[in-house]
Amino acid sequence: MRQDFFTILRHAGAAFLLGALAVPALAEPRHGIAMYGEPALPPDFVALPYANPDAPKGGRIVFGESGGFDSLNPYIVKGIAPYALGSMTVETLLGRSFDEPFTLYGLLAESVATDDDRTYAEFTLREGARFADGSPVTVEDVIWSFETLATQGLPRYAGAWAKIGSTEITGPRSVKFTFNTIDRELPLILGLRPILQKAQWEGKDFTASTLEAPIGSGPYTVGAFEPGRFVSFVKNPAWWGKDLPFNRGQHNLDEVRYEYFGDGGVVFEAFKGGTITSYRETNAAKWASNYNFPAVQAGDITLSEIPHARPSGMQGLVFNTRRPMFADWRVREALIQAFNFELINTTLTGGAEPRITSYFSNSSLGFVPGTPATGRVAELLAPFTAELLPGALEGYALPVSDGSEANRKGIREATRLLAEAGWTIDAGVLKNAAGEPFRFEILLTNGQDEMISIANIYIEALKRLGIAGRITTVDSAQYKERATAFDFDMTHFIRSMSLSPGNEQILYWAAANADEPGSRNTMGAKSPAAEAMISTMLGANDPAEFAAATQALDRVLTTGRYVIPFWYSKVSRLAHANHLKYPARLSIYGDWPGFQPEVWWHED
Repeated sequence: MRQDFFTILRHAGAAFLLGALAVPALAEPRHGIAMYGEPALPPDFVALPYANPDAPKGGRIVFGESGGFDSLNPYIVKGIAPYALGSMTVETLLGRSFDEPFTLYGLLAESVATDDDRTYAEFTLREGARFADGSPVTVEDVIWSFETLATQGLPRYAGAWAKIGSTEITGPRSVKFTFNTIDRELPLILGLRPILQKAQWEGKDFTASTLEAPIGSGPYTVGAFEPGRFVSFVKNPAWWGKDLPFNRGQHNLDEVRYEYFGDGGVVFEAFKGGTITSYRETNAAKWASNYNFPAVQAGDITLSEIPHARPSGMQGLVFNTRRPMFADWRVREALIQAFNFELINTTLTGGAEPRITSYFSNSSLGFVPGTPATGRVAELLAPFTAELLPGALEGYALPVSDGSEANRKGIREATRLLAEAGWTIDAGVLKNAAGEPFRFEILLTNGQDEMISIANIYIEALKRLGIAGRITTVDSAQYKERATAFDFDMTHFIRSMSLSPGNEQILYWAAANADEPGSRNTMGAKSPAAEAMISTMLGANDPAEFAAATQALDRVLTTGRYVIPFWYSKVSRLAHANHLKYPARLSIYGDWPGFQPEVWWHED
């Protein structure tokens, strides 16, 4: 018997509601779903192609982190939880294969059904799906999780929930979500929502920071822990999903442990001393010079370079455009001109790493620097000509210095732009029309040694412009509090990008999120052009249209001058105990979520 669970009508006065249209022909349940085209793996696949189904079980891996945690709920605004807690202990309806741009296969759900226009998604749970306490995962848990995360959890969960027009239980293990807007990614987004146990939270405040971990259905449970010092995730011997084809060769280790330290330098020393068994090196120069210590020479430590084919993403110093001094794009461009990348890159990495040129550089989704928009990209941007910043249509590229400390060309251009924006030098101090000096703070966390070095070099360069910059370092708890409230002028920014960007782009760049505390729109972007490109991406059912919209978005974001870009690496560098192994066959994403520790194993 079909039971209407609840119906939510939003956006009153809208011209139509997809859920109110004629019911489309029922679609056959499928074992997987791809954003475009068909899943690469057949229904009877044995294991993911980058997992070793014969990997031995047992052993442990120990990571090191700078900072700490004071909560075990990773789904709320309050508190700082271990970042791996969700992926270790909680599962989703569908699981992602990182060997495809964006394809999901059944995990908690045995199947997913949707129509050609993706106006709904229906999930059927596996009969044997169980939480860690042995209780079954039910459709009520699914519905409760979706609603609770959207209304009481992190802001990023709210967007998809607002696009659900109605929900109905269609069988003992089936639930159908009908959408009120066009968004082809929604079935996949819902498939990746964490599923929590409803019963655990009855009579409790879900929004309160707590050291009670959510009860999940994943391969691990939270073992011993001490806030600020360590947390251990231990394999659940009764894990319901250990024999699923999707999980074969994954989650092989008996324990995944995280040790916490005061700063990054101490983490590396702990690795050298054997307390930590895997360490990710992000600095190419250090990789070349710092890994000749006795454990490496003796063969106890293996040095591995993991290639990838994913976009560069964006890492750098982000402007808080909510601050009046950074609201003018000419000021932001001036400060980009003053950032002597070539000198900093040579000083800190030996010049080994290429610069990030845009958010989707190193992929076909990125625009080519310095080239004008043409074809469909130009057509998509044309309606926004009046609002687009210089370079979006005609071409834009980051400045290149001669590598000298003086950076005369960059400083001259920065001076010109600042003067256009109303800033002039008075007795060696840059001031605006009101006589206020140009001063700002770079907010960083304790232990960000490389970032502090970058910021120090940058601040020295800014003195040539009469700008006074200062660095403030705080602990991780203070940093989160300030970042949540956008209480910073400039700070370190990292945004990873996939080969199939989608709804997360709304969270990153939409104006509706810009002033919402805790949102991921760190810079405060408010660009109708960016939002239009995202809308086109989400509605595209043709790969060429999708790529054009993404390239157009890349142009809008890059010419928005929101971030001073650093460098990226085409390989990830991992130093690890020689008994820790990983498959020879790598995914297209390389060292990304889903790689370490998921497909690693212990081998004596």
